[in-house]
Amino acid sequence: MRQTRIIMGMPVTIEVVDSGVTAQNLDSVFAYFEYVDRKFSTYKPDSEISMINRQELSLDRSSEDMQVIFALAEHTRLETDGYFNIDRNGLYDPSGIVKGWAILSAAELLRQAGFENYYVDAGGDMQVSGKNAEGQDWRVGIQNPFNPMEIVKVLSIRNCGVATSGTYIRGKHIYNPKKSDQPVTGVVSLTVIGPDIYEADRFATAAFAMGPGGINFIEQLAGFEGYMIDPLGLATYTSGFERYVSHD
Repeated sequence: MRQTRIIMGMPVTIEVVDSGVTAQNLDSVFAYFEYVDRKFSTYKPDSEISMINRQELSLDRSSEDMQVIFALAEHTRLETDGYFNIDRNGLYDPSGIVKGWAILSAAELLRQAGFENYYVDAGGDMQVSGKNAEGQDWRVGIQNPFNPMEIVKVLSIRNCGVATSGTYIRGKHIYNPKKSDQPVTGVVSLTVIGPDIYEADRFATAAFAMGPGGINFIEQLAGFEGYMIDPLGLATYTSGFERYVSHD
């Protein structure tokens, strides 16, 4: 069973290939994404993060999920030498960590329901589990940032997360916290494969903010692989990336 809905301003797709899956199983996962959107959207004036940014709500009086996200964001800031930072000129935008966290939490709902073979995709970032309907590893395409209709690489993956950071869909929404007045240059797209989507997403965001050197950061992370495309269309990838590439 597979469904796609627009939530958080992007397509969210859930597919479960195990027998016994019902529409209610998928409804509960979509409902979770709607909950996350209501709480963390910086575009909704009544969201909890908007209330915090207007100083109508202090962090220590915020919800448990909000405090978890701020703690994870601070942990990531320290791990990435400050290249990941949700504080931009005194306003908080946690979307760079909320997305992967929400996808992983949604996938966990399916696992707790007893399913083993599924994926959860939000805006092209996904968590995959088990195998696809053909009994094979899940296949995930990396888009050509200059031609979204073209796939430049097809990955063959299971039980991991894949996240792509780039400026070609949402524009220049990622910035270098150390040079916040300047756009990130030298990289157009950076895809990261990690042990789960939360880990892949947060490090993809940080590595993109680092510019061309971000792929070296991913190279040094144990258990992660990356694929970077620069403004000339040239690709640079980590030493273990090829083992995920499907040649079928």
